[in-house]
Amino acid sequence: MTAKYDNRKNLGNADHDIVLYETARDIAVKVLNRVDRTDSYLDKVLEFELRSPDLSRVDKAFLTELVNGTIRWKLKLDYVITQFYRGDFSKVDINIKNDLRVAVYQLLFLDKIPESAIVNQAVEFVKKYRGQDTANQINAVLRCAVRKIKNIEYPAIDDDPVKSLSTLHSFPAWLVRRFIDRFGVYETEQLLTSLNERPRLCIRVNTLRGSVEQLTSELEDRGVLVERGRFVPNFLYVEGLTRIGENEAFRAGRFVVQDESAGIVSILLAPKPGERILDTCAAPGGKAAHIFELTCGNVDLTCLEKYEVRATLLKSSLERMGFDKAKVIVADAASYDEAVPFDRILVDVPCTGFGLIRRKPDSKWKREREDIRQLGEIQSSILENASKLLKKDGVIVYSTSTIEWEENQATVNTFLKCHPEFVVESADSFVDHALVGREGFIEIFPHRHDMDGAFAARLRKVS
Repeated sequence: MTAKYDNRKNLGNADHDIVLYETARDIAVKVLNRVDRTDSYLDKVLEFELRSPDLSRVDKAFLTELVNGTIRWKLKLDYVITQFYRGDFSKVDINIKNDLRVAVYQLLFLDKIPESAIVNQAVEFVKKYRGQDTANQINAVLRCAVRKIKNIEYPAIDDDPVKSLSTLHSFPAWLVRRFIDRFGVYETEQLLTSLNERPRLCIRVNTLRGSVEQLTSELEDRGVLVERGRFVPNFLYVEGLTRIGENEAFRAGRFVVQDESAGIVSILLAPKPGERILDTCAAPGGKAAHIFELTCGNVDLTCLEKYEVRATLLKSSLERMGFDKAKVIVADAASYDEAVPFDRILVDVPCTGFGLIRRKPDSKWKREREDIRQLGEIQSSILENASKLLKKDGVIVYSTSTIEWEENQATVNTFLKCHPEFVVESADSFVDHALVGREGFIEIFPHRHDMDGAFAARLRKVS
């Protein structure tokens, strides 16, 4: 991994500056620094770095693996490092801290690079940054880790289940405690294991621009491994599909990257041709495009997006798929008003996103307990406003990409208590019963269904 990167940092050299973030491995440290120091989300920071023309395809894949893996396993990595580091690791300079994390991640989880090379790369980075003395200290820490890393003792699950699962699976203790209270220790471990897996790439075929069989054949001819979706036939799990933005079929709008669980939500909405439909939180546009496909393009669809930048991306995505008839409006879904009521409304609300941790591992570190309450207020206000925009006998589908009970069942049940004019229509009539909970809601869990976690409730306005 030798790609040069034009990011110079003055390290006090009298004659010249030194390139600190020089290789894909070093850039991984830079990305991790940015995520740690700011509110920036990992996928956005990484996307920016991956645009560099100085990085080869192999470099980009390596960078992506290091960044996602190190974030995913951060707490466990810190536990391992503190077994060998002398001093308070929490107070270590951010560059050195993430340099060590990247190295230990490689030692624990990757096997293609020799241990000696992993140590040398980490030491050289610190040497450039802080000089030989600090580099010697880091060298000692990592050499000791190489010798003893397989014999580390982790907290025992029988002594303290929360501490044990939090450390072993690298999750915040407060979130592990919530999961245990709901699922028990055994199933929580299954859930955490699933959420730490590398996500499979899933795409939805735009059947208005070609058949599933045709795209499958084309992809397989190019060496891509394809597996048909378990619950929705026009979803494909693919392996070996790279540089998607440059793929001819993608650019022609013949498929979109979307998890199968998201498609199930659109199917629960069951849109019909000729209807007026509102998508309240529409970006990035996957569900909106799916609504067009399910109605063969014959639908009056209004898409709301609170932020103009995301609205622009939404419109571009829909146009690529051939759905330029959608009305894209920059507006807050909690206060949007419309004189003519809608037949159906998709209320896909902002949420903690804990069902997407496999794809967005930084979300488990970015969220706090208080976020659940604050997001709950936003979710309830959007659902409340949507109820005013729906005609009699119309349908609302409330959905999230989280597995938190308060954001899902509790929000819907509270709404129903205040709105006797709405009733639940069981999802059993629309999707596989394996995805439906006791209350008739869609409840998808990564460890049970091997998909992103999701929730959806179908509500009909009967009076």
